[in-house]
Amino acid sequence: MEIIALIAVLFLAWLIWQLRRAKHFTKFKRQIIQELKPKVIANIIEEMAETRSELHPNTTAHQAATISYWSASAGRILQAALMREIINQQWLIESGNLRNSQHLFHIEQDKLHR
Repeated sequence: MEIIALIAVLFLAWLIWQLRRAKHFTKFKRQIIQELKPKVIANIIEEMAETRSELHPNTTAHQAATISYWSASAGRILQAALMREIINQQWLIESGNLRNSQHLFHIEQDKLHR
């Protein structure tokens, strides 16, 4: 009987730990959308304005399409932030989100830029 109670307590502790991890991951995704997305969009607009030419007119339609593409998912926003050096791996380590970013890239691998 004590073994069953011990197994139940261990299972409950494992479920609580999984819930905490899930909440941390959800908070990380929310942080990407609320903090990084505006920075990525501003960087895209700035970059497209700087590279405007006859060959690459970078009109508002081009900007809207580019912003729409890079804002399609949290994984793509994070990927754009890393590619554009808005954040770096050190930021992920210091914020405790390196594992969360790896998990996000894994579950959204079909949405990432190739």
